Amino acid sequence: MGLAKRIIPCLDVKDGETVKGTNFVNLRSAGDPVELGKAYSLQGADELVFLDITASFEGRKTFTEMVTRVAKEVNIPFTVGGGINELCDVERLLAAGADKISINSAAIRRPELINEITSRFGSQVCVVAIDARLDADGWHCYLKGGRERTERGLFEWAHEAQERGAGEILFTSMNHDGVKNGYANEALARLSEELNIPIIASGGAGCKEHFRDVFKLGHADAALAASVFHFGEIPIPELKQYLTKEGINVRL
Repeated sequence: MGLAKRIIPCLDVKDGETVKGTNFVNLRSAGDPVELGKAYSLQGADELVFLDITASFEGRKTFTEMVTRVAKEVNIPFTVGGGINELCDVERLLAAGADKISINSAAIRRPELINEITSRFGSQVCVVAIDARLDADGWHCYLKGGRERTERGLFEWAHEAQERGAGEILFTSMNHDGVKNGYANEALARLSEELNIPIIASGGAGCKEHFRDVFKLGHADAALAASVFHFGEIPIPELKQYLTKEGINVRL
């Protein structure tokens, strides 16, 4: 059956609390990140992603102390992103308890950062997050939490990230984020076909069928979601039972 597909809750953190929005705006509170992280670890989530969503925009460093508090409460792989611009940021977050780090804006601005991280810490530590939107002229990458368009195309940038040593790609479709109409399965299927590193899908989960489709149609290796988990719409154990019945290999 191949490797088990992973279910990954995502904590988008702003000013010390978990938030969730739609298309990267209209944020609302979703609770305490430490409590949510602990609950997801107990519920059987495969990994946890923690993103300080305004760190790059505000030029701040990720809230290290909160990372330490979350890490103490979870016993699953823990990825942290937001405001990581240099190797000392990576060292600080790994020391605080992160297992992997996620870089986005900094990697597009200075792609060599991927090489530096992977040569120092190994590919398995480096997740390259890509926020992209399907515009009239194709898929384009965006910076600063979706505020700034670049001329980098989704697919060519994903290829370069892989070549530079990234261990995984975390692709968020801005068109699908928070809308709950399903993931960007066509783009995901193309990424999965063209790359040989794992692809984490993000943006669009609204019901259990969307998770089935992202694995069967989008060929994603992992599905990340936020609001459907934060607001109790889809309990993780129930989701995994459903996926098993649909013939998808997940860890129960």
